[in-house]
Amino acid sequence: MDFTQAQIRTEELKKLIKENNEAYYVYDNPKITDYEYDELFRELKQIEEEFPLLRTSDSPTQNVGGKAVKEFKEIKHKYRLYSLDNSNNYEDLRKWYERVKKEYPSENDLGLVVELKIDGLSCALSYEKGELKLGATRGNGIIGENITENIKEIKTIPQKLTKPITVEVRGEVYMSVSSFEKLNEENRENGLREFANPRNAAAGSLRQLDSKITAKRDLNFFAYTLISEDKTLFRTHDEAMKQLKELGFDVNPNYRLVEGINPVIELCSKWETERFNLDYATDGMVIKINEIAKQNELGFTSRAPKWATAFKFPPEEVWTKLENIELSVGKTGAVTPVAILTPVQLAGTTVKRASLHNFDEIERLQINIGNDVLIKKAAEIIPKVIKKRDYEDFGIYKAPDKCPSCETPLIRPEGEVALYCPNNMHCPAQIKGRIEYWASKEAMDIDGVGSSVVEKLYEKGLINDFADLYKLTAEDFMQLDLVKEKSADNLYNSIQASKTPSMTKFLTALSIKLIGKETADLISNEFPTLEAIKNASFEDLIKIDGIGDKAAQSILDYFNNENNKKILSKLEEYGVNPKGSTVEKVSDIFNGKTFVITGTLSQPRSFFEEKIKSLGGKTSSSVSKKTSYVLAGENPGSKFDKASSLGVIILNERDFSLLSEGQSINE
Repeated sequence: MDFTQAQIRTEELKKLIKENNEAYYVYDNPKITDYEYDELFRELKQIEEEFPLLRTSDSPTQNVGGKAVKEFKEIKHKYRLYSLDNSNNYEDLRKWYERVKKEYPSENDLGLVVELKIDGLSCALSYEKGELKLGATRGNGIIGENITENIKEIKTIPQKLTKPITVEVRGEVYMSVSSFEKLNEENRENGLREFANPRNAAAGSLRQLDSKITAKRDLNFFAYTLISEDKTLFRTHDEAMKQLKELGFDVNPNYRLVEGINPVIELCSKWETERFNLDYATDGMVIKINEIAKQNELGFTSRAPKWATAFKFPPEEVWTKLENIELSVGKTGAVTPVAILTPVQLAGTTVKRASLHNFDEIERLQINIGNDVLIKKAAEIIPKVIKKRDYEDFGIYKAPDKCPSCETPLIRPEGEVALYCPNNMHCPAQIKGRIEYWASKEAMDIDGVGSSVVEKLYEKGLINDFADLYKLTAEDFMQLDLVKEKSADNLYNSIQASKTPSMTKFLTALSIKLIGKETADLISNEFPTLEAIKNASFEDLIKIDGIGDKAAQSILDYFNNENNKKILSKLEEYGVNPKGSTVEKVSDIFNGKTFVITGTLSQPRSFFEEKIKSLGGKTSSSVSKKTSYVLAGENPGSKFDKASSLGVIILNERDFSLLSEGQSINE
């Protein structure tokens, strides 16, 4: 790989890792497995080691992932929370130990503490004179979320310590597997969405804006770090763990103090299989130097301690029989094959389904119903089929030629791998898919209206499109199986509460082809009312920086479609009224100007975006000839380079401040 190739791949990896950091840390909804994430991270790290000039301060290898979400007040941590470097094989684990051991050549074996890595949500708790004052999420390690009121609802977190001391305690909030299964069972009965895994359930429960909901969820806490300015309180990590127990915290009972790396590897090997007997999820082991003095000597990299590492359990693979291939039709009409398997235990859960992605993948795997297939799963994400037995030949599963939902002949657009049903207005699967998406968190965020509720409402003829949700009464929900009066009221109220969405959410929820959240935001900035969007011409739309010909045409096609017009009329009739930008406009100084923000600035990016909008300007995520200014902080990356090559004016914060006050700058 030459430097140019490395530079291109580095930017790709940075983008992928940052997107998945946000999915994991901010939305508690991982899109890839831990193993796949670690492989991306490892590749980026390797490239940066080979080409040091590509290692920038904004790289994921230099920072902890995640950021605070807007629902909770941001809080700056007194002590930074670092991430952990990790390995998934014993050779890398030995290399870590040897690197540390070189610093202490006169010692035979170093004292190490080995702990289970609990798969939950990291939190920092601040106590003053023994009283709990603050509970915060990790966030990006520097800024977290203030979740003190919710923390107080967790019974295993003491609000008053057994000693009147001032300390910070770190640990993991988690939900037991049994409590997770019980919660999902209750959600199924009440037509509410199910959580993907215990970590998501714990994170979703802890981030409830109503602490009463958090209190109802069976959350627990394992403490694993004690920080004190009193250096006499403990001299080793082992002593700190004992102090935590004395102070009233639960400490995971399976931690061990050992000497040298061999006992560490034995413990990792032991827990790789025994972890499935536990009532909580763990995805690896954490290994720490025991002596605090050595920890202080070894210090930190920009993102992780040098004195600790994590060992990730390898993804589990198991053979089972492919009993059937189920065809799923999504909201866009794409037909996706799903493997139906003979139930098998994998990573501690029973697996009955696995992803096959598309029909080209089936062709590549050369599989059919009846084959024995190898499936792989990590971090409780949906497993996928890896391969079949070499000696088996059941032929290759033939792709369908008709839609499994409405029997319309399928099409395959040029250049795409997916098969599509073109009957988007009358195909039941697509209709239900669009309604589900309309209610989803990414779109209108209607709590409780998940796939099972949509299915039942559609089957009973109570809804035929997402606009019909707004004509439903609480009595209509009472017609559904297992829905009681309180649940019916909750569903009705959730739908009514969604009647005044932002224009961005509304546009996103419409499921317009090629119009995702970011594109919807660009359009909303330019056209703050629905009427303005409806009346926009092709030329009006392509003037928007970031809107191409295909997206513009897709918008026109959607709003000119008679069926869509009827749905929009119904939404208006039922009182659904999307709002424009919530940013109050105070001036037209930036009227007609488009800004791109890049690099690390003194304030969060949202601060500058709102400032620009309040002064009549717009923001875009990409640099083009239409860009007026690029506001660049430290380590601005490729956007800075592109702006320079296009001759776009680049501003620092001082320049931006002068412009925003109506003063001139030397351009």
